Amino acid sequence: MRPPAYITKPHKPVGWTGRDKGSCIQASMPTSPPSADQPRDITRRLLPLAVVVMLAGIGYLAIGSGAISLESLVRYRSTIDTFVAGHRIFSVLGYIGLYIVIAALSLPGAAFLTVVGGFLFGIAVGASAAVVGATIGAMLIFLVARTALGEPLLRHAGPRANQLAEGFRSDAFNYLLFLRLVPAFPFFLVNLVAAFAGVRLGPFATATILGIIPGAIVYALAGRGLDSVISAQENSYRQCLAAQGSDCRMVFNTMDVLTPQLVTALIALGLLALLPVAVKYWRARSHAVR
Repeated sequence: MRPPAYITKPHKPVGWTGRDKGSCIQASMPTSPPSADQPRDITRRLLPLAVVVMLAGIGYLAIGSGAISLESLVRYRSTIDTFVAGHRIFSVLGYIGLYIVIAALSLPGAAFLTVVGGFLFGIAVGASAAVVGATIGAMLIFLVARTALGEPLLRHAGPRANQLAEGFRSDAFNYLLFLRLVPAFPFFLVNLVAAFAGVRLGPFATATILGIIPGAIVYALAGRGLDSVISAQENSYRQCLAAQGSDCRMVFNTMDVLTPQLVTALIALGLLALLPVAVKYWRARSHAVR
């Protein structure tokens, strides 16, 4: 008796490929690739983010103990000045490396570190080193966040969220430039927003470089007058100790650098960066009305 044309087993259709005794039975194989959200793949994605979070926690403990502060600069100033004078290139490279860590781990103290760069190396070298370190650090955390969370979130966020992300990506450079120029937006938050929106690395890096240059120059310029700030803080510190104060510290306030005039200028630059977006919007609206 000849076998039927198809023999059906649970979940697998099986085809009879011939009529003779040498014929074989062939089962259909699934054509879709395995899901990208398998446990091993999720672990691989989240591992870099877990490492960043762990290092950030360690960094916050170090910063909390005063590792980067005006008091530390005053305490070790003679040692730092001697090292910079004898090893200027290594000092700049070490400064850039420290800035990369601060920016990548979103640790506090980046603004003060930029001021110190101007104080130690001058406006041009200090601001340039700060821009390089901040950009590399931002790119590192951007890539980690996009790989670990950005792509999976966009995949499962639904059509509306993807539409918003696509709109952000279409004008990513101008939006990012605005967010970098205006000091009201935290540096780490801009990195995460761009990563979650699926922005490409090229526009992200370019907007970051151009957007942080004005602020870096302002802070580095303030570093040239840090001697007077240190002298004033030392006098206040000694007076506090003489009065037997319980909380005597030397504190650098970044708002002393970002005066209302400078903040207004940075906001104006940010709005100027959004001008192409506004022009594009009005043109699209006028064409729609027609």
